[in-house]
Amino acid sequence: MRRRPLPPVKEEVNTKSWRSVCESEWAIYALVSSVGALTYANSFDGEFVHDDIPAIVSNSDVNGGNPIARVFKNDFWGTPMSDLNSHKSYRPLTTLSFRLNHALCGFSPWWWHACNVALHAACCALVARTGAVVARLQRPFAALAALLFAVHPVHTEAVAGVVGRADVLACVFFLSSLLLYHGSSGRHRVWSSVVLAALSMLAKETGLTVLLFNVTFDLYRCWSPISKPSLAVKWRWKSDSHWGRVVRVLTALSLLIAARLALLQGSLPAFSPQDNPPAFHPSFIVRLMTFCYLAAFNWWLLLCPWTLSHDWQMGSVPLITSGWDPRNLLTCAAIIALVALSYRCLMDLELQRHTPVLVGLMLLVIPYLPASNLLVTVGFVVAERVLYIPSVGSVIITAYGIQLLWRHYGGSKGLLVLVVGALVGAGVARTHLRNREWRTRETLLRADLSVLPHNAKLHYNFANFLKDIEQQESAVRHYKEALKLWPSYASAHNNLGTLVMESGRAEHHFLQALKYNREHINAHYNLAKLYRKKNRITDSLKMLERCISLEPRFVQAYLELLLITNENEKRPILDKLVELEPNNWEHFLLYGNWFRDRDLLPLSSEYYTIAMRLSFAGETQNSERGKILSLRAACLALRRAGQRARVLQMLTRWQAGRGGAQPAAARRLAARAWRLRTELAGRAALYARPAPPAVTSTCLHHSQLEVSTEVYNGHSRTFYTTPDRELDEIVKIDKNNCQKNVKKSVSLSTQYKPTHNKSEIGHKRKSCPLHKKKKMKEHNTFSPFVSDHLIKTY
Repeated sequence: MRRRPLPPVKEEVNTKSWRSVCESEWAIYALVSSVGALTYANSFDGEFVHDDIPAIVSNSDVNGGNPIARVFKNDFWGTPMSDLNSHKSYRPLTTLSFRLNHALCGFSPWWWHACNVALHAACCALVARTGAVVARLQRPFAALAALLFAVHPVHTEAVAGVVGRADVLACVFFLSSLLLYHGSSGRHRVWSSVVLAALSMLAKETGLTVLLFNVTFDLYRCWSPISKPSLAVKWRWKSDSHWGRVVRVLTALSLLIAARLALLQGSLPAFSPQDNPPAFHPSFIVRLMTFCYLAAFNWWLLLCPWTLSHDWQMGSVPLITSGWDPRNLLTCAAIIALVALSYRCLMDLELQRHTPVLVGLMLLVIPYLPASNLLVTVGFVVAERVLYIPSVGSVIITAYGIQLLWRHYGGSKGLLVLVVGALVGAGVARTHLRNREWRTRETLLRADLSVLPHNAKLHYNFANFLKDIEQQESAVRHYKEALKLWPSYASAHNNLGTLVMESGRAEHHFLQALKYNREHINAHYNLAKLYRKKNRITDSLKMLERCISLEPRFVQAYLELLLITNENEKRPILDKLVELEPNNWEHFLLYGNWFRDRDLLPLSSEYYTIAMRLSFAGETQNSERGKILSLRAACLALRRAGQRARVLQMLTRWQAGRGGAQPAAARRLAARAWRLRTELAGRAALYARPAPPAVTSTCLHHSQLEVSTEVYNGHSRTFYTTPDRELDEIVKIDKNNCQKNVKKSVSLSTQYKPTHNKSEIGHKRKSCPLHKKKKMKEHNTFSPFVSDHLIKTY
């Protein structure tokens, strides 16, 4: 008996007026967006953790260290795409959003997390729209799909982790492209959807798969009109041919793939067995069984997201080396479910009564293909963040199943509502708990270690954290645990060696690190430092040369090379440091010190000035240290050159700029105090010389004075001076006004007590006890000169 075909599904699933439909739609969007935002509200006070540090905090493309044009030349981590060590992840749109965040609010984590949550709320609204318009779910169940998406715990890495913005932003453009292609009737909807797909690809590479979804679903929807043309379908597409749309989309897809491959610049990303152990196993059967199990395991995380971790590397998922491994049962179950759903979609190709199943299945499989290791090798085995877009398909299939149960078991609606409420509530509770674990680096590592205690990478990262907070013994214990789980872990050997310097085992661990990874740069560097401390200069130099050959831009290696290089050969190294980091004040300070040691004070002052300018331009704590050190070095160099006025001017300006709101009177007092200290120090230096023990008397005898007679303009003047003020040569006066100077040299001892020279402190009529019978006739200019000089000095 021939079945009567069902009428085609209309776009409008509600019979209400247009205005009431719009109001209900916007109410649903507001509801699901609010639930998504509130679920992740406790992630606002989180810090930068895990990959946030290298991708954001230390990335010059984000913090403004590089010009904005470099964003389009570097990968997601700030490394040039042409570099062999580049990760080859090209996501300039996400990096630009990070740079905008930094320009608006600096490194305040609250705003960064708020931006992620806002994007997640937008995705929730788009999921509700996709479920109703594209998947043809009834509106309440489309809202349910969006609610399940909003509270799904597997999204915590993408939303609570700031770096996960790449997946959330890609999902926004992914769903927008999908809706524009299948949910609108605009004239240029195909090219507009292609543009949005390109933006999704620039946010994250997996966003390009939306074009493959658009083509496949377009062919599915046009399959029935191909066999039996319908007036309704013809009116819907008007004169736009489905084959024309397919050709345009496939052409755009090919061009975008070619452009993305060109960005690799002839080299593929380099991954290690630590990142993806199955990809490096020699047996094809082992690789296939493990990768199939990993796909099934990812699907299980979407269905039951209880065991969550931010890192699944290095032994977290053991290889499947035998067909009798019980984990193959999960793989078989996933394959059976996938085949059953695919068969159901094929059998329903003519009538298209189960469109949500096909849409959910395609959204589940197609975006996951690039991360499945089946097409290309990636740097992970399991990553929860890559499940952000595939989870849309999972929640649509789940919502459609609940819709079928609601339709066929109407008598148990109360129980069904209770089950759905419990499901949503459990998602909210688990997500809230997971957000708390993502709050700090310590809480995240402790939580994931409790879940995956056999993960060597987690022990290594936790040991790094313990080392940073100076818990050395605990750090050593976790490094050893990581090496126990993964004996060839080169980085663990290297870091452990830095903690066991005193025990004498450091060299062994550094050599072990080089044994398992001959290109480990830090191991070469640490070994060079160890050899320098042991005075093995030749071995240290060899290691540093190897380190620089592996990484020509390794600044720390050049700094270490300065310590073992001859003074006359340091200038090329200093030039290289200035070239590598032209905005680092420390390098210019080192260069200035090098010039100062060679008495090249003008050049040293020039480099000190550059160091001051760079340090004053910074805003970090290190720049504050640079301000003080560079200013001190510049002042010392100027004082050594005798330019005390410039020193005073520089200190006054620094005091004025540093004080900001400090009163001008306080700055003037500080400058006056500095001048007084300088003057007193200069006068005290006049009497710091050792005195010859020529005269033992404590009195000042007139025979110990030096008499100088000078004739100027016809008048003679007589001066009494000490050897400290003795002239080195005779002052020549103009012939028309002066005559030749007459000089008589008499030695004066500086070993006397001023209290014994009573004649010099105003007691002119009293003589010294040692010369009671002699009356010394004092010159009228002697007493004021000596008295004034002694009073100011003492």
